This record gives sequence, C-alpha cells and structure tokens, in this order.
Amino acid sequence: MVEQLSWKVGGQQGEGIESTGEIFAITLNRLGYYLYGYRHFSSRIKGGHTNNKIRVATQKVRSISDDLDILVAFDQETIDVNVHELHKDGIVLADAKFKPTVPEDKDVTLYAVPFTEIATELGTSLMKNMVAVGASAAIMNLEPESFREVVDEIFSRKGQQVVDKNMEAIEKGAAAVKEQADGKLEKMELNKADGKKRMFMIGNDAIAMGFLAGGCRFMAAYPITPASEIMEYMIKRLPEFGGTVIQTEDEIAAATMSIGANYAGVRTITASAGPGLSLMMESIGLAGITETPLVIVDTQRGGPSTGLPTKQEQSDLMAMIYGTHGEIPKVVIAPSTVQEAFYDAIEALNIAEEYQVPVILLSDLQLSLGKQTVEPLEYDKIDVRRGKLDLHPDLPELEKGEYFKRYEVTEDGVSPRILPGEKNGIFHVTGVEHDETGKPSEVASNRQAQMDKRLRKLKRLPEVFDTPVYTSAPHEQADVLFVGFNSTRGTIEEAIGRLEDEGVKANHAQIRLVHPFPTEQLRPLIDRAAKVIVVENNATAQLANIIKMNVGNHEKIFTLNQYDGTPFLPGQIHERSKELL
Repeated sequence: MVEQLSWKVGGQQGEGIESTGEIFAITLNRLGYYLYGYRHFSSRIKGGHTNNKIRVATQKVRSISDDLDILVAFDQETIDVNVHELHKDGIVLADAKFKPTVPEDKDVTLYAVPFTEIATELGTSLMKNMVAVGASAAIMNLEPESFREVVDEIFSRKGQQVVDKNMEAIEKGAAAVKEQADGKLEKMELNKADGKKRMFMIGNDAIAMGFLAGGCRFMAAYPITPASEIMEYMIKRLPEFGGTVIQTEDEIAAATMSIGANYAGVRTITASAGPGLSLMMESIGLAGITETPLVIVDTQRGGPSTGLPTKQEQSDLMAMIYGTHGEIPKVVIAPSTVQEAFYDAIEALNIAEEYQVPVILLSDLQLSLGKQTVEPLEYDKIDVRRGKLDLHPDLPELEKGEYFKRYEVTEDGVSPRILPGEKNGIFHVTGVEHDETGKPSEVASNRQAQMDKRLRKLKRLPEVFDTPVYTSAPHEQADVLFVGFNSTRGTIEEAIGRLEDEGVKANHAQIRLVHPFPTEQLRPLIDRAAKVIVVENNATAQLANIIKMNVGNHEKIFTLNQYDGTPFLPGQIHERSKELL
C-alpha cells in the first residue's frame, strides 16, 4: 500500500489520450483522492506525441512528481520518450499491437496488453483507451465497477449499449493483465482515500467561475492557447446569467470592445496569451488614460512570436508591467493555485472598477491547463465592489457650456464615475491628454495634475490587497528564501520539504501582487535570509530583476531559471538549489 503514485498515458495526439486520462482521473477524484495533472501536447490538431501525467495521493499535492510508477503506452514513441521517468520496479502497460520493448538497462515490468485487439472485438478500436483504463485498474487493485459512474455520465447520451460496451472494455483490460501476470501481478495499491467530494478542474475553469461570481456579464475574446478554455466556459455558462460572449476578429477588437462595454457600465473581461497581449498594448494605454476599467487574463506560454504555444513559460512578466507606451497606473495579479485563481478573478474585477485602471490577471500554462483537486470554494467570501461608480446620480444642473468633471483631480487619484447619458452628466472621452471634463488639453500644468492624479491611485494597493505575498516563513533567520510566482508554488514547497529534511532552514515567498510591487511586504523576508533563490520559467530572470529594482539586496539574490518548455520538478529545484547554497 502506498500514499501516492504517478500514472502517465501517452500516444499520438487525437487517439483518445486525453479522454483516457480524464476517465482515470475523475474516477480517482470521486473516490476521494487528491490529484495533480499536467498534459504535454503538440500545437496541432492531430498527430505528434502527447501525454498526460497524473499524480494521485491521499494528501494534497500541488506539483508533478519527479518519477513515474505506471506508464500506459499506445505506441513505442511513448516508451522511448518517457521510460526514463520510471523508477525501479515501475510498470509499463503497452498495446501489444506495436510489439513494445523497453531498454534492457531499465528494471521495469512490461505488460504487452492487446488494447486494440480487445477493443476491436468489442466493436470498435476506439475503445482501446477503456481497455487501458481497465489494465491500470488491475495494477492499482481497483474494481472495474469503480469507473461505472463516470462511464455512465460520459456515454449515457449514446445509449445503454455503449455504456455497457465501455464497461466491458474496462473489465476485459483488467482481466488481460491478470491473465498475463499468471498470479504474480505486481500491484501498486493506494491506501484508502477519505471519500470526500472535491472539485477537479483546471485553472482556466476557476478563473471563468470567478468572473461569473464577480459579476462579469460580457466577454469579448479571440481563441488562443492556453486561454481558450476561459472563453469556452463562458460561452456555455454566461448566457444563463443574462450575459453574452462575442468571439472577435482579433485581440485588438477584443480589448477595445471590452473597454466600450466597461465604459457603458457592464463588468467585462477578455482573455489571451502573450501574442494577443502584444496586440492589446495600445488599447491598454487607452484604458489607462481614459480611466476605464479593463480586466485582461494573460495565460503565459513559450515565446516569442508563436514560440511554443502549448508549453510552459513565465516570460511575459516585464511586458505586462512595462509593455504600454507612456506611463499609466496598472495592476498585475498572479495567483499561484487554482483556488487563488477563482478569488483573484473576482478581485481583478473589483480593483479595475475601484481604481478605474487596467488589471491583468497573470497565469501560466501549467496553472491554466493543469487539472487538480480543489477544496470546496467559499462563496461567502465573494464581495462585489464597484468603487466610485454612481449608478443613480442626482447631478446638479449644469450651466451653459459646463461639463461633468469626470476626470476631477482628487486626493486619492480616483475620479467620480457615472454612466454615459446621465442627465447633467455630459463629459468628453478621448485618448489624448485632457482636463477634468475630458476636453483635450496640452496645458503643462493640467498635464502634470492629470498625470499625478492617475499615478497616485495605486500607492496604497499593496497595503490593502489581500495577501500580496504568500509566505511560509517558519525561520526567524533562514539559510535561504525561495521566491516564485504563479504555478511554481507547489513545486517549491515540495523541494523545501526535502531541504528541511537535510537540515537546511528554508522560507518561501510567492509573489501574488506583481505590480505595484509589494516591496515592504517582501523586504523583511529577504532581510532574514542568508540567500535568496528566485525560481522562474524564463531565461532572463525577470522576477529576480524586478525584486532587485524594488528591494535591492543584489548580492544575496540568485536565480534558478528553466526555459525549455517544461515545468519545474521538485527534484530539479532541490538539486539545483543545493549547488547555490
């Protein structure tokens, strides 16, 4: 009996790899296990190697495992590419159709199971993935019946006969492995789970749910990996709440349409990835100078240009903070868990309206597309705040030639806001510099006053933002402080656990409010550490450089970078950090 194991299925894209992982994972989730999954896939519709690695445990897990217990292979390439991950006594379940082989130097057990043959006998080779699920169930000592609820949900619309055939495929897959083992089956049985019901979803779904809960009622977007799932979720659900989604012709239209809808008073969002954000930069500047709320999701991926559309990277950080020309107030929020992604989506809507600024919700491919167990969300925490927006203004009558001071210079930098068309509320809106009523103005003193007003909006945000830096700092004086952002949190936590077992005193800080930077919240942690190691998926140490700019302490800051398109593994951080200590 084990507390956790790692399972991976691989093959050619388009032959049911994703559905195999889904059925396996959803079933384990419903049995009460904790899961963390990461999908490797190619940037094409069909063909090319793809795999889905799922970690299953009786306790919370927030990272991919270093090694692998069970590999399900639909082709030889899957074995060749992934066999190095298998630990001693690992198991390969491979389709006998391609006459699988494993390297002689790997001490693993190979079961060549006739996935395709069994499925074809049952009526269609498409069911080979269900045979593979059954084979996996046998290795884990799971009853095939455990999968019935999920199979019924997925296939019931096709009729009871299809449900029964798929269940038979699972049963025959399990029987085939047992028969081949001839009573000597190497089992990897998990300890019993607690049986509690928990959600199982990707970060993009949590973001979309957060926007719905936070009052978003319009979305304009253009599809792009790895952000498309946000739009797909909203297309299905937003109409149920009286909202609308429009797929625009490009990201420029998505951003400007979002600005227009926000100007009209509708909470609106758009979502994209690096290439799309590049196209939106001028529009973000427009939102900044017109002080119109704007919420954008950036799901980071490998760049530049088309780059690696389906691979992990965190290289948009500088662009999100400094990408627009000129100087405007802007907020960049970086959730580090699926739960945070839900709550931060709501907070992004609130901040955009309270401060009348563009807000970028920064994610990355691993967080956005990695599917994981999520504890029940606390809906009583939802708080919708609309700032100075007056939905029912009783405005004094204007003298002839007077206008409403939409851009009035205020002490806190936030001007009064009303919806267009209100009686006695006429004002100009323009992308050029303007006076308090919105009329274009190039007067030097006005320019200074408007710039100063806009730029002082966010001075106190790091103080009032809920957890600008997530911290785990048990040591008053630490040997090392690890710093990261977005999806690296769980991997860093696991690496720290291994270092602590070796006697290293390690603290952890995960930056959640990237801009304006939480200098005063991070500085004490850096002061208490002998060394600082910044972990990030980019080549130029963007987060480390931002820390140096805002906090200093250059001499104690070291970087641990990875930019090959793969996420960090706990073992990589553990071993590479020891070289820096």
